Amino acid sequence: MRISVMDVGSNTVRLVVSDAEDGVPLPVHTAKWRLRLSAQVTPGEPIPEQAVGQLVDAVAEASRTAIRWGAAGPLAFATAVVRNAPNRHEVLHTVRARTGVDLCTLPGEVEAELTFLGARRWMGWRSGPLALLDIGGGSLEVAFGRGRLPDFVASLPLGAGRLSHEFFEGEDPPSPERVRALRRRVRHQLRDVAARIRWEGPRTAVATSRTFQQLGRLCGAAPGRHGPFVDRELHRVGLREAITTLAALPAADRARLPGISAPRASQSLAGAVVAHTAMKLSGIRSVTVCPWAIREGVLLRHIEDGPSWWAEVIRDNEEAAPPDPVPLRIAAAAH
Repeated sequence: MRISVMDVGSNTVRLVVSDAEDGVPLPVHTAKWRLRLSAQVTPGEPIPEQAVGQLVDAVAEASRTAIRWGAAGPLAFATAVVRNAPNRHEVLHTVRARTGVDLCTLPGEVEAELTFLGARRWMGWRSGPLALLDIGGGSLEVAFGRGRLPDFVASLPLGAGRLSHEFFEGEDPPSPERVRALRRRVRHQLRDVAARIRWEGPRTAVATSRTFQQLGRLCGAAPGRHGPFVDRELHRVGLREAITTLAALPAADRARLPGISAPRASQSLAGAVVAHTAMKLSGIRSVTVCPWAIREGVLLRHIEDGPSWWAEVIRDNEEAAPPDPVPLRIAAAAH
């Protein structure tokens, strides 16, 4: 059986096509389309029609790619940048009408649950009680659990892109006062969640997402070309030093550092502050940077629980939508 999953994030649309033999999603093709939605969307305001048009084109191309690789229509979801938009329902309706892809959004807590499942399967049972941190463009997901699925999840508005826009807009590099203000915000919003993680006392802590991957590389972890099976650790003390380095540089110079890509350079400092603060408040000295995350979690749930699980996700999204939302007036994607 060949299945595919499509992830519409703050910066890119990512497609993974996998064979699902023996209950393990083995990738046969991956692709991405860079959109940088977060750069075009002001938090709390609608997604502009031009950005929706670009999203439609990317989703259509990703769907065609999945079909060329022998997979049925992708399990397609969008994360916080679409989920939090006031015109979310219109955007989803437009994408479906123009591409035939049932793009949906997942609640932040469901994202955390699925990401935890991916990390648990990668790390294995010997990792014991497991804590998870995942920094996206719009939100931070935190989870803890002893089994296949987490016992505790939280989704907080502490995404690297969101915070960079709110605290660092127009300052490059930002002033020390703005960095301190950001850290105060993160501490305040993380206080209760971090206390729960500290109380649970996880045996293992993992981190997922491109933000953590790039911070891990900046702090000395092996580059991606060495493959997914190389152990990659990110230590809190190294992350604290990285914050000092990132805070002193404008985004263009951060992009020259190991692991920091140009599209994410502007939000790398906010991501590092969130990561360090979360680890410190939770009593976590180091995390394992895990290559499996939400996309693998979606594939695993589909494999283990069957297609009816995803059909229920789609149904929940449709029931939450207003009746017959008006599609946005954009040019149709080429088919």
